[in-house]
Amino acid sequence: MMETNSRLKILMVAPTPFFADRGTHVRILEEARALVRRGHEVKIATYHIGNDIPERENPGIEVRRIRRLLFWYRKLEAGPDWQKLVLDVLLIRKTYTLSRKFRPDIIHAHIHEGVAIAWVATLLLRLNGQRPKLVADFHGSLTREMVSHEYLRGGFLRAIFRSVEAWLDNLGDVAVASSWTNAEEISSIRKKGRVETVLDGARKLAPLSADARERVRIANLIPREATVIVYTGAFIPNKGVETLVAAIPTVLRSDSSTHFILAGFPRDLLDPLLSRYGVTERVTVVSPLPYFSIGEILGASDIAVDPKHDDTGQASGKMLQYMGAGLPVVCFDTPNNRKYLGDGGAYATDGTAESLAEAIILLVEKPGSWHDIGQANRLLADGFTWDETGEKIEVIYRDILKRRV
Repeated sequence: MMETNSRLKILMVAPTPFFADRGTHVRILEEARALVRRGHEVKIATYHIGNDIPERENPGIEVRRIRRLLFWYRKLEAGPDWQKLVLDVLLIRKTYTLSRKFRPDIIHAHIHEGVAIAWVATLLLRLNGQRPKLVADFHGSLTREMVSHEYLRGGFLRAIFRSVEAWLDNLGDVAVASSWTNAEEISSIRKKGRVETVLDGARKLAPLSADARERVRIANLIPREATVIVYTGAFIPNKGVETLVAAIPTVLRSDSSTHFILAGFPRDLLDPLLSRYGVTERVTVVSPLPYFSIGEILGASDIAVDPKHDDTGQASGKMLQYMGAGLPVVCFDTPNNRKYLGDGGAYATDGTAESLAEAIILLVEKPGSWHDIGQANRLLADGFTWDETGEKIEVIYRDILKRRV
C-alpha cells in the first residue's frame, strides 16, 4: 500500500494533437499542472503533432509523442478522421513501451478514445507483471459528440456507437466526468466502479487597466467606445458558432454600437458564416487565440457569450474562463450553465438564434449592471480552481491504489 504522502507516477494518455488551444487540451494540461504542483510526476503520451507547452507555463510535465509516420497529418481541430485509427495504434504502442520503463502507478486516460487505448495497453502490461490503475476521464458523450459533428445521424451505425460508448463507460477502476450531466449519464450505464464528477477549474485573470484595454482595442481595430461581445473557442459546428453569428444582425439592429470578437480556430469554417449573415465588418476575428494570451482579449471585452447547446454532455471550460475574467455571460438555459452561473448569466431559453440575440440585448441595454454581475462571477469562479481539481483527482488516485491487487 502506498504512503498517503508518497509521490505518484502518472501517465496521461491524450489521443489528440496536444497542445492545441481548445477545451480538451486545457483540461489535460491544467490537470497535469495541478498534479505536478502537488508533487507528482506526470508524463503525457500523445500524437506526433501539437504545440509545445511554453517553458514558463510548464512546471515539469514531460510530453512524449508517437512516431511521425503520418507526417502529412496536421489536423488540430476536434472531430473524427479515419487516419486517427493509425495514430491510435501508434499511441497504444507508445503507452505500452513508455509504461514498461516509467512504471506508472496510474494511467489517466482522457476521452473515450484514450480509455480504449489505455485499456489495451494495460492488458499488455499485465503480461509483464505491471498492474497500473486506470482512470477513465470522460469529457462528454462519444455518440452525442459524433452527432453534433454531423458524422452520425441515426440508424444502425448510431446504435453501434452507443454500444461501444456503453462498453467504454464501464472501463477503468474509476470513471471521471467533466460535467454534472455527463456524470449522471455514465452512472446510469456503469455497472461497477464509481463515477466521480471532477469539474474544470477557472483561471483568475486580472482586469486590464484602462490604458491596456484601449491598446488591445486599437491593436485589434475595435472601436474604442463600442460595447464588445466576445466568444472564445473552436469555430466547429457543435460549439454553437453558427447560432451566435445568426444572432449578430438582430443585436446590431437593436444597438449599432455593439462589436463582436470571435477568437479561436479554424478560421476557414467561420469566414463563410460571417459573409452569409453580412456581419464581416462588425466582427473582429482573432485566429488562432493562444490559450496563454486569452486574458488580453477577455480584458478588452464587456460581455461574453457561450452559444453551445447542452447536447454532448461536455463541460464548458470557456464559461469558467469568462467567470475568472469577471465578465457577465450570455448562454443557453441548461442545467450545467445554471450550476456554474446562477444569477450571473443572461439565459437564452429556446436554443434559437433569436433567443440568444434577445439575451445579449438584455445585457447590452444594462451597462450599469456589467460590473456587479462580473464581480459576482469572479467570486463564483473561486469555487472552481484547478488546484481543487488536482486535489480531488489525487484523492481518487489514493483510494483506488489502496485496492491494489
